[in-house]
Amino acid sequence: MACSASDLAPLLSSTVNSTEAATYLCSQFTSISNHLSDTSYAVNNTYLLFSAYLVFAMQLGFAMLCAGSVRAKNTMNIMLTNVLDAAAGGLSYYLFGYAFAFGSPSNGFIGRHFFGLGDFPSPQADYSFFLYQWAFAIAAAGITSGSIAERTQFVAYLIYSTFLTGFVYPVVSHWLWSGDGWANPAKSDNNLLFGSGAIDFAGSGVVHMVGGIAGLWGALIEGPRIGRFDHNGRSVALRGHSASLVVLGSFLLWFGWYGFNPGSFLIILKSYGGGAGGYYGQWSAVGRTAVTTTLAGSTAALTTLFGKRLLSGHWNVIDVCNGLLRGFAAITAGCSVVEPWAAIICGFVAAWVLIGCNKLAEKLQYDDPLEAAQLHGGCGMWGLLFTGLFAKKAYVNEVYSNKPGRPYGLFMGGGGKLLAAQIIEILVIVGWVSATMGPLFYGLHKLKLLRISSEDEMAGMDLTRHGGFAYAYDAEDDVSGKPSFMMRKVLPANNTTPNENSPSINV
Repeated sequence: MACSASDLAPLLSSTVNSTEAATYLCSQFTSISNHLSDTSYAVNNTYLLFSAYLVFAMQLGFAMLCAGSVRAKNTMNIMLTNVLDAAAGGLSYYLFGYAFAFGSPSNGFIGRHFFGLGDFPSPQADYSFFLYQWAFAIAAAGITSGSIAERTQFVAYLIYSTFLTGFVYPVVSHWLWSGDGWANPAKSDNNLLFGSGAIDFAGSGVVHMVGGIAGLWGALIEGPRIGRFDHNGRSVALRGHSASLVVLGSFLLWFGWYGFNPGSFLIILKSYGGGAGGYYGQWSAVGRTAVTTTLAGSTAALTTLFGKRLLSGHWNVIDVCNGLLRGFAAITAGCSVVEPWAAIICGFVAAWVLIGCNKLAEKLQYDDPLEAAQLHGGCGMWGLLFTGLFAKKAYVNEVYSNKPGRPYGLFMGGGGKLLAAQIIEILVIVGWVSATMGPLFYGLHKLKLLRISSEDEMAGMDLTRHGGFAYAYDAEDDVSGKPSFMMRKVLPANNTTPNENSPSINV
């Protein structure tokens, strides 16, 4: 909006000094307009920064989830890798990753500006946008670390994490989220993918599939942990040491997902206009996205609870937590463009996708301590397919308003073009990550930089690689050099030697 004194003066012709009056009124209008613009920018920027903080809080969730899911003798190792995913990822994303992802203007494959944040901020983005995207990048690296836990050399973590956040992940995010990306649904002239582009709103493919497929290759090349399968090939459970940490991590991830999905709108002060339902704006879509996220995760958790009860006869909190996360990973792609009832379908199917992937992993003797490749890779794929089936026309046109009439979900009457675009996204992500991370892990394996020795693995990486266990020693341990009390058999309180029927506690 603009005010011109020359246009306003004729309307004030009956007023003395009409030109001066028009000039004064326009000056006040400009001041108010600038103030409103500044306020809108501040609100949107605050919303984006708060969302970035929520997504970063997911790193704490990943750390707690990983720590609880591994054995006590490897706790310090997995916690350190989670810290370094964020630290190493911060530098690599600053130097290279952001430029490859959002360095516009560029081609459809990879960005080429803003290395080291040079010539930044830009008219299209500010520092808050960089922080938000960095939080996403390190989330992908955190997924991979879970797949190769308890047997990977520390130097390998540093190498793969830097490469993943600095190159592999940014290229995929450029395809889907950059204004120049060849698969970006927000492009008005997107003709490569059936005039649609692939809808991956918050990253079922960009984040979860990238991290999951990378972890798949790492775990395949390393092989299973010692003792994970017996000599007959039967599965042997190597249970994590703390269900409490798993539950804590899951709740932290749930909390952070409200920045992951609703935060992906990037701004909140945007009007969609009025209609039969009254005046509404992007704030309504943000709320809807939070609801679909909640319903998908909740449904997946409950489906897993009863599904695993039928299969194993137990009510298992670890399985329920993994079920919760599989629902979140699946709904992430279509959270903004589906109805709440569809999110329930998404979570229900996601639960069975992970159960099926885990059964297949056991048959193939594939070992992933956190089920990360199955959860994030498998359920991420389902999330992309789900969006191609259930994306609602009104919501698609609302969120991607630059091109009304674009394809939408097959089951919602929109034809198969969007579903085809989603399938292509799955194929290209699998191909890209396999072509980059597969050779990297294989090269590390050949250089003997990937897996620790069998002796170190049996003793535990905390003791052999990190100077001691994550939990406190007592004085006797310090003198004797024995493992900490977490690893020893505790005798009954009367200090008598137990017979074969006496109770003892393995802590």
